[in-house]
Amino acid sequence: MILVVGAKGMLGQDLLRVLPGEVRGVDVDEIDITLPASVRRVLFTVRPRVIINCAAYTDVDGCETNEALAMRVNGEGVGHLAAASREIGATLVQLSTDYVFDGRKGGAYQEDDPVNPLSVYGRSKLLGEELARENPEHLIVRTQWLYGLGGRNFVETMLALAVEKRELRVVNDQIGSPTWTVDLALAISTLLDCGCRGTYHATNAGSCSWLSFAEAIFTAAGVSVQLRPQTTAELGRPAPRPAFSALDNCRLVHDTGLELERWDEALRTYLEKRREGGRNG
Repeated sequence: MILVVGAKGMLGQDLLRVLPGEVRGVDVDEIDITLPASVRRVLFTVRPRVIINCAAYTDVDGCETNEALAMRVNGEGVGHLAAASREIGATLVQLSTDYVFDGRKGGAYQEDDPVNPLSVYGRSKLLGEELARENPEHLIVRTQWLYGLGGRNFVETMLALAVEKRELRVVNDQIGSPTWTVDLALAISTLLDCGCRGTYHATNAGSCSWLSFAEAIFTAAGVSVQLRPQTTAELGRPAPRPAFSALDNCRLVHDTGLELERWDEALRTYLEKRREGGRNG
């Protein structure tokens, strides 16, 4: 049985739909990963063969002013899961992020490239990676720029703002790969099916700026909005962001044969599913 921790989030919901076999989801109302006793109670009762941890404190700017909380949730909490999963002989799948890199490489990051997080969020997620590795049966999946039907994300934010405003300013000097949570769930399922362990990158193919992502969203949705570029410095967010943090999926492709679709193709499919579900912006 596979246990999804953080099952009410975007990725968690899609994992429950995509993963084969017996899958169970738990969230904060059933497990507090910052408390070892809570983690042990759930894992020793359920005794899954695989635990997928989607629980995280993902407010990047909030982490800057709540470092202790970020480290407890994104770092130490993973350590509690690693310890308990190791005791019961289960595999721990930990979701991580491009924010463990500084964005200065000038090209897509491979799994073994040196890490150098710029923000509290990045440092907390890196600590989570390090603690996950204390269970030899671990699978770390780094991803980025997630969107899905189950929660707040950039796509939904842009479409909501377009209802209120006819002109939007969007950052054009950060580059990454928008990733649909359905495709990420498929990648995680495939990695598990192939018995993969260690660290992998999994994003939709290709890369773009946030501005180009916004342009693609409005074009595919048939929405007319005037977009203006702005720099990260002009935006003035508390947490520093990596400028070019696209992730290289070559290890995923080599070890599983899975090539995820391009980010713009995935976006169009997402918007179709969104319309089918009655969410028309």
